[in-house]
This record gives sequence, C-alpha cells and structure tokens, in this order.
Amino acid sequence: MSWNELERLVVDAEDRPHLRRLLRRCSDDNALLLQARLLGYRITRVDLQQAWLQHRQDEELNALQG
Repeated sequence: MSWNELERLVVDAEDRPHLRRLLRRCSDDNALLLQARLLGYRITRVDLQQAWLQHRQDEELNALQG
C-alpha cells in the first residue's frame, strides 16, 4: 500500500538529514513525487492529498481544543 510508503518516507527523512535536504528542495508536489520515486518510494498524489487533509483536520481540531 502506498500510504505505508509515505509513512516510511517521512520516518526516513526524519532520520536522514541528506534525504530531508533532498525533499526540501522540491518546489511542488510533482517534484516531491518524482524525487520520492527516484529514491525507491512508491507514493501517489492521493497519498499526498490524504496527508494534507489529515494535517488540516488535526490543525483545526487543535485550534478548537485550545
């Protein structure tokens, strides 16, 4: 499942400064997807959209809680 791949990419980027720097250079979602795929991660645009939506929901919930 590609969602697991996205989680793996995030964990790896947190642990590897070089990977983190590569990903930070990506100017948009297309560049991020291409770089991730070149590095062997099988993530999709849908994975990125779901992660973004989850992040927004978490922010809204945190704002409501205080």
